[in-house]
Amino acid sequence: MQHKESYYSSQILALCIALFLLQSHPRYTFNYGVHDPHTGDVKTQHEVRDGDVVHGSYSVNEPDGSVRIVEYTADDHNGFNAVVKKVGPAIHPKPVPIIKYVSPAHYNTYDYEKHY
Repeated sequence: MQHKESYYSSQILALCIALFLLQSHPRYTFNYGVHDPHTGDVKTQHEVRDGDVVHGSYSVNEPDGSVRIVEYTADDHNGFNAVVKKVGPAIHPKPVPIIKYVSPAHYNTYDYEKHY
């Protein structure tokens, strides 16, 4: 008899957990940022979730001096959508010519014919 009670109580517990998960409404706000003057790494992120709808954005400083900004949304109806912008001038450094020094080949000046 105890086996049946244990079985039914575990089934009820599983049903309660399933109902809780179905009724739960996830909600959060997330912020993140890095500003490292030593490495030059600068980036931010912000995200808000309310149920099955997510809105957010992030930015990254690119090596060329511009800033990439991505704004995104996600939901059950529209899926994931992102808009990418590049802000600021892209400054590319002038290429530095590579000067390669090639030393002349050294030949052995030892006269082999004298020692035969």
